[in-house]
Amino acid sequence: MTRREAAKVIGGTAAALVFPVSVEGDSLTMLTRIIPCSGEKLPVIGLGTWRAFDVDLTAEIRSQLEDVLSRFVELGGRVIDSSPMYGRAEQVIGELTSSLGIREKLFLATKVWTRGKQNGIESMERSLTLFRTNRIDLMQVHNLVDVNTQLVTLREWKQQGRIRYTGITHYESGALSDIEKLIRSEKFDFLQINYSLMERDAEESVLPLARERGIAVIANRPFGAGDLFEKVRSKPLPEWASEFDCRSWAQFFLKWIVANPAITCAIPATDKSRHLEDNVQGGIGRLPDAKMRRRMVEMVSSL
Repeated sequence: MTRREAAKVIGGTAAALVFPVSVEGDSLTMLTRIIPCSGEKLPVIGLGTWRAFDVDLTAEIRSQLEDVLSRFVELGGRVIDSSPMYGRAEQVIGELTSSLGIREKLFLATKVWTRGKQNGIESMERSLTLFRTNRIDLMQVHNLVDVNTQLVTLREWKQQGRIRYTGITHYESGALSDIEKLIRSEKFDFLQINYSLMERDAEESVLPLARERGIAVIANRPFGAGDLFEKVRSKPLPEWASEFDCRSWAQFFLKWIVANPAITCAIPATDKSRHLEDNVQGGIGRLPDAKMRRRMVEMVSSL
């Protein structure tokens, strides 16, 4: 079953329900995880904006993305991750969340990706302006660029109340050793890295260490940049997926990720409401246990 076919199957049910942020243990609400440094809870499925929100806001596209954002909030979503490197995404998010009046319901995350203290400040000021806000929930040093310099500024801004949380990101597995060193030597609140059934390197040492050190983790590229859907194209979802309330391949991939207790939130990007609804179901109901997760890895690896 393809993602499109799966969406059609569940669409009627999913579209008719509203799933608020969870009361833990409720099978009809999105699961949440605690941010270790504060105790604040976040829903386990967020929304990425790479490509999906780097668009010209024509009337048609505006309507489509407003529907995605409105539905995201209705379904209990909070975390929206963006970046200055994502073209127009910050501006689009700022404009649409402002017009919809949903800013206070969201947890906005973005990044700084430049060298030098002043350049970093100017980049973050620009993000505030584009988001149409005076405070960003999470600011992350992207790809560890001038990370020590930028983390100093991030801590200053956190003390001033201009950002709520600090973090670092990277999208290459080759950087995991550097990330591990930073986790051991620097203080920050969030880590964002690639983690999926196709990119599992982080679970060897970085994810356990992040959990030990009380760092929240955002899983980027949960579908392996779409490659996971290519692997399962035209293949039926295994019957045993129902054992953890899974009804589509998207849910299969997402439930595998968020079943790892080190993961705080996964951020699949989409500009389509039907895919959003499918993705959110990945954070609802039962999750696979350790034995089932190994079975999922074996199955996908065999394709």
